[in-house]
Amino acid sequence: MALTYLGANTPKSGSDQSAILFLHAFPLSAAMWLPQIKMFSAAGYTVIAPNSFGIDGSPEKEGWTFTDYAHELAALLNSLKVKKATVVGLSMGGYQAFELYRLYPEKIASLVLCDTRAEGDAPAARSNREEFILAVENNGAPEAATRMIPNYFASTTYTERAELVAQVEAIINKQSAAVINDAMRAIMMRRDASPSLASVNCPVLVLNGEEDKLTTKETAAGIHASIPGSTIRILAGAGHISNMEQPEAFNRALLEHIEEVRRT
Repeated sequence: MALTYLGANTPKSGSDQSAILFLHAFPLSAAMWLPQIKMFSAAGYTVIAPNSFGIDGSPEKEGWTFTDYAHELAALLNSLKVKKATVVGLSMGGYQAFELYRLYPEKIASLVLCDTRAEGDAPAARSNREEFILAVENNGAPEAATRMIPNYFASTTYTERAELVAQVEAIINKQSAAVINDAMRAIMMRRDASPSLASVNCPVLVLNGEEDKLTTKETAAGIHASIPGSTIRILAGAGHISNMEQPEAFNRALLEHIEEVRRT
């Protein structure tokens, strides 16, 4: 089972290579990472942005979990001869990054945890997700877009950058209701990563939009406080999808992190 991905500069040998693995948010696709793919591939980095199961040509897998997906990510890195990567996960991608680190720490040069959380769902959150699944089942992908997009961006973006909002809506509307709901079930079943934060021993950058409504800057600060030696950057003028909303600031923070990791 081979995941589809967007990428550039993938290595042809097992030699040391600067690789970045980008893990996308729910219910988006690897296309959300185009501002990063363009910049980092032009700078010569190996860039890999896979699509989750059922997204943009990746095979569908009913009842999949983040454990299943971590195994597929490891297989993808092996197939591309990437020994280690900086793993950048945003929102759902952050959950996947935690699981990849748990199962394959040797493959991770560093973690960049963006607009995400470590803890599992509280009962109220789980109930909301179950209601979300039923609504998407009945009304399709536009229901997911209607529910998610109002929480994605800083307040001024909705009026001043309508084209960005429309771009994200189009990505969601490309997905099937079944694929969206399979991903939501994987989110519901995710492992609580918070007990293991203190034992993370690779370099970690926590990145978060200052106006994120879903995973607030206080949530990000909690992750930072729990991971020894981690650093944190809060991006002004950004909400939940911070990499698309403030790509230059996001890219600058990520590049500084990667260069610092390479120096140590």
